[in-house]
Amino acid sequence: MADQIRGLPVEKALNILTFSPKKGAAIIKKVLESAIANAEHNDAADIDELKVTAICVEKGTILKRFRARAKGRGNRIVKPTCHVFLTVGN
Repeated sequence: MADQIRGLPVEKALNILTFSPKKGAAIIKKVLESAIANAEHNDAADIDELKVTAICVEKGTILKRFRARAKGRGNRIVKPTCHVFLTVGN
């Protein structure tokens, strides 16, 4: 999803993320809306001229859990996380 919206105007990027059925689209849309609100409030930027200048998704920490199995054994459950870095600008 990050590759699809990189370099696009924010309005078009929001449309792509809104109508995408992927789970990551909803997460990245929330980050993009936050970045737009921050640019408008902190830098007094015009929303119509903003575009996604950079977006990067990096590996985060891994949560390790165990699930009980038969005969006193346990299976490891790995829950990976990620960090989304998004920059909007002119």
